[in-house]
Amino acid sequence: MILPNSLADLLLPWYRANRRSLPWRDTTDPYRVWLSEIMLQQTRVETVKVYYLRFLQALPDIRALAECPEDKLLKLWEGLGYYSRARNLQKAAKKIMEEFDGSFPPEPELVRGLPGIGAYTAGAICSICFGLPIPAVDGNVLRVCSRLTACREDVSLVRNKKAVADALLPCFPARNCGDFNQALMELGAMICIPGGVPQCGVCPLASVCLSRPDELWREIPVLSPKKARRREEIAVFLLRHADRYALRKRPGTGLLAGLWEYPSLTGLLSPQQALDQAAAWGCAPTALLRITEREHIFTHREWHMTGYEISCAVMSDRFCWAGFKELDEIYSLPSAFRKFDETVDR
Repeated sequence: MILPNSLADLLLPWYRANRRSLPWRDTTDPYRVWLSEIMLQQTRVETVKVYYLRFLQALPDIRALAECPEDKLLKLWEGLGYYSRARNLQKAAKKIMEEFDGSFPPEPELVRGLPGIGAYTAGAICSICFGLPIPAVDGNVLRVCSRLTACREDVSLVRNKKAVADALLPCFPARNCGDFNQALMELGAMICIPGGVPQCGVCPLASVCLSRPDELWREIPVLSPKKARRREEIAVFLLRHADRYALRKRPGTGLLAGLWEYPSLTGLLSPQQALDQAAAWGCAPTALLRITEREHIFTHREWHMTGYEISCAVMSDRFCWAGFKELDEIYSLPSAFRKFDETVDR
């Protein structure tokens, strides 16, 4: 892949005139840039804005993140999903405190050595914060570069992501490397968009784009077909004693590892089976109050959930029992389980 030599000259003026105003855009503080890049993985910009500002208010620096109790950290992350991102953030913060005296390392190889930081995130941090000419190749950049060069290689393959990164290296300007990376991302997010008609009429790269003349953007980028998501039936137990609900932590490995949940089991249950299970847990069920159904989509699977709200005479010591205030302010429940909050009586 060979990209136009004029790439930076065309992109940078457009970016400076048209870039979105985002909370993390006007800083070169590695902690803030790092946090934004991790939050933006698999998450929409508008969603991240709120979480980002709230997170910084609670944990304004690397030391605060490193010392934060895990339950508080996960509560701050609640609703963003992919909770391993939050745990890796804290692991990296602890490593920075222990090995780099609390200062974010400026060397690319050290940045890549931090938990949860891959090639893309390292490129973003090193270019934006330290001015280094290191590509940050995300989905937007892959799409833009593939269309620019009319490349029909499968962009999901690691070798082709590396080919794009290698092609970008000679295109970096002498200065403003961070702006260059962000301009490519912004172009992909706002102009050369996925799943829709690109705005070629206002694209700063239209004059050098090989896909524009024959509308090859309809076929590019090339992506391997995604595997069908696995469907799973999940029984969720909303075990209620007075105004308190049963919670427990999920296993330490696997999906949603170590997070709080309303007790759940895999499989379909009849109403009587649900009551029998509550009894087996020592909750002395007195009535099945309601049954509700919800769905939740993960990357590779989808949960079809049936929720059983059951009144209980006993708060079994198998569970932690939380009131509404604690559910709102203390315990972090994944979005899949929060979908049942609207069904319970408060």
